[in-house]
Amino acid sequence: GPRQMEISMKPAQNPRESAQMLALRALAWLAADAGRIGGFMAATGAGPAELAARAQDADFQLAILDFLLMDDRQVIAFCDDEGLPYAAPLSARAALPGGAEPDWT
Repeated sequence: GPRQMEISMKPAQNPRESAQMLALRALAWLAADAGRIGGFMAATGAGPAELAARAQDADFQLAILDFLLMDDRQVIAFCDDEGLPYAAPLSARAALPGGAEPDWT
């Protein structure tokens, strides 16, 4: 409703905080679909309990964004659903601690 709009229009506190918010929105978006969250848990080895327990963990937030960014169609679907620009997940990833340089190991 209109109240939700007000919240999202508030200027972000700082890039890291808005990046963390976006990662949590991405997690909620993944969790809303059994296939998506199943793929994420398979990719990260996290169980359902761990998803909630580690949601505030910066490393885990990076893993959420990495998983989202692996598939352009997923990025587009997420951004369309959330009303975000398509570049938002990548910018969020760069704003998170340890997210500036990809780690391929």
